Amino acid sequence: MSKKTVSKTDRKVKTVNRVSEQGSLAQLEKLTENFWWTWNYEAQQVFAAVDPGLWEATERNPALVLKYAPAHRFETLATDAGFITRLQDAVSKFETYVKTKTWFSRTAKGSDKKMQVAYFCAEFAIHESFPMYSGGLGVLAGDHLKSASDLGVPLVAVGLLYRHGYYRQEIEEDGSTKAVYPAYDFADLPVKETGVVVNVPMGRRHVLAKVWEIQVGRVKGYLLDTDLIENRPKDRKITHYLYGGDNETRIQQEMILGVGGMLALEGLGIKPTVYHLNEGHAAFCGLHRLSDLLRDGADYEAAVEEVRKGGVFTTHTPVEAGHDRFDVGLAKKYLSCFVGDETGLDMEDVLELGSEDPTDVRMPFCMTALALNLCKRANGVAELHGDTSRKMWQGFFGVKKDKDVPIGHVTNGVHSQTWLAPEMSVVYDKYLKPQWEGADATADWWKKADKIPAEALWDARKMLRMRLIRFVRERLVQQCLKHGHPMEDIATAQQMLDENTLTIGFARRFATYKRAPLIFKEMKKLAALVGDDKTPVQFVFAGKAHPADKDGQRFLQEIVQYSKRAEFKGRVAVIENYDMQVGRMLTSGVDIWLNNPLRPMEASGTSGMKPPLHGGLNCSILDGWWPEAYNKKNGWAIGGKQFAKQSQQDAYDAASFYELLERKIKPAFYKRGRDGVAAKWVELMRESMKTVCMQFSTNRMVGDYVQQYYLPTHNEK
Repeated sequence: MSKKTVSKTDRKVKTVNRVSEQGSLAQLEKLTENFWWTWNYEAQQVFAAVDPGLWEATERNPALVLKYAPAHRFETLATDAGFITRLQDAVSKFETYVKTKTWFSRTAKGSDKKMQVAYFCAEFAIHESFPMYSGGLGVLAGDHLKSASDLGVPLVAVGLLYRHGYYRQEIEEDGSTKAVYPAYDFADLPVKETGVVVNVPMGRRHVLAKVWEIQVGRVKGYLLDTDLIENRPKDRKITHYLYGGDNETRIQQEMILGVGGMLALEGLGIKPTVYHLNEGHAAFCGLHRLSDLLRDGADYEAAVEEVRKGGVFTTHTPVEAGHDRFDVGLAKKYLSCFVGDETGLDMEDVLELGSEDPTDVRMPFCMTALALNLCKRANGVAELHGDTSRKMWQGFFGVKKDKDVPIGHVTNGVHSQTWLAPEMSVVYDKYLKPQWEGADATADWWKKADKIPAEALWDARKMLRMRLIRFVRERLVQQCLKHGHPMEDIATAQQMLDENTLTIGFARRFATYKRAPLIFKEMKKLAALVGDDKTPVQFVFAGKAHPADKDGQRFLQEIVQYSKRAEFKGRVAVIENYDMQVGRMLTSGVDIWLNNPLRPMEASGTSGMKPPLHGGLNCSILDGWWPEAYNKKNGWAIGGKQFAKQSQQDAYDAASFYELLERKIKPAFYKRGRDGVAAKWVELMRESMKTVCMQFSTNRMVGDYVQQYYLPTHNEK
């Protein structure tokens, strides 16, 4: 069901001939071909030096910089000894990285070395210039790949390559959301053709999907694309939009991901020993594996058990709407390819595998149920989320006690180098002396945070806050220009926020359970706290709601309108088009990261793990990952009591935040010594770094997956 295309043309990034003509610059192209540069500032500096303005204008896309930079610039760089040295240093660092002995190569013994993980996910956030992600799931997946590369874990990624990606957000004058979908030219992205095209069954017909390859450090990724001239016009659109279209588009995408992904691995000659499904979107992978075994003559029960032994499933949401469900008619239409004499399956067998209640024939086909049925090992993404998931699926497993539900947990993390501001790296290099290359999964240089002098840490915090405020002002000016605002508004944007004021950030997907407008519950109270002359406070908001989530979009609209009120003007900023760049700037620049979801609706919430890399502090509901990290000395916990009515919960949590801000947070931030340093705040910063940065890194997380899930799965097969 897979085939090699006649042409094996390696579709490398197409740069203009003038780059190749300058022999000393030929290595520039080499650096663009591997996403390693996305977590290495030295390489990014090289690309930025080619044309700093173009670097920013292209959203830091090296291929586009090399494509559009003027010819005279390359002529100049070819004779610039300093630039050539920096380029050679970056290439040398990359080559050293690839050759360095890794944690897995040092620790794997015997048959463990033969482990091969296939990691399926619908989205991967590797960099903002490669917009194949929407939010937290993609960010987690991208960071997973980077840590797998750093640790040397034998893993390949499987996903989709979207022609239009996820939407770009524009905020209208009234605060409403406008969704814009650019068309991406794959020649301008670091993807190359594998020469493999797979023929994916869609019920009683087939759809062709081309397999593209990306390189993320040591890790290869394979992304499927149906936008082929051989396909019907409707089928070409299957991989156009991430999470776009209706439920039928969704099941089509998930067939391409799960079934097409398996066919791609077969066509490439890759034989995984572990199949990791990062969310239920790829659960058809297990159904394909089952049908293959049955076609080969295996007994049904034995085949199901064989598939289960090789499967690892990670569930990411305690929200019911987050679990994909398809009505029976739609499921029958697309899953009929698994039914017939070759497999011995009838439609009832297939539907039962995806049913939450096999006794109800009208029950929708649930992708989470399919994944749980066909994966022996399953996990949530935080300790609390594991507990919530066991309660949520207790009825499905038919056990009397939720502790007997076979769902564990591996708490999420973040890839430290991706999210670490280069300005903070200087502090790290001087005092913590990290050895990133070849590090162990639990390497912990942050435990030495006490060695950073208070003045140095405080100065770093001030510098990063200033950097954020400059960024916010630039973005707000751009927003004013787009809407044709008068010069008066542009001047106001250029003076937005204050570089010495306590700055709180809130940026994430605008799902309603995350309660973005919560702090505006009591306007007068918040206005008094914000406008205090001696201890002012300011807020920066960013985030996207799903294009179909009108309630989430209304939350954003509310905040935009609040920001224009006289009592909040200049103190509340809203940045449009939340992406990885905005995420990096906010998580590094704010003093406090605010998180106020309805407990226990937050599965993990990895954004709050990034500020501590920069000495930032969390102020959060005890939900997601925060209950595991909070120790009363490294940040603050909002609330504590739970109410049946959300109106009561909102009022209680908002009041709790106001009290913390007034009595705990402001005094710690604004009480300065003779040296101008807030000593109490610096103590909190150090504790935050020591207790969060290693424990909530993807290096630790991937190490946990290897030891608790991947190797046990590999060794059972």
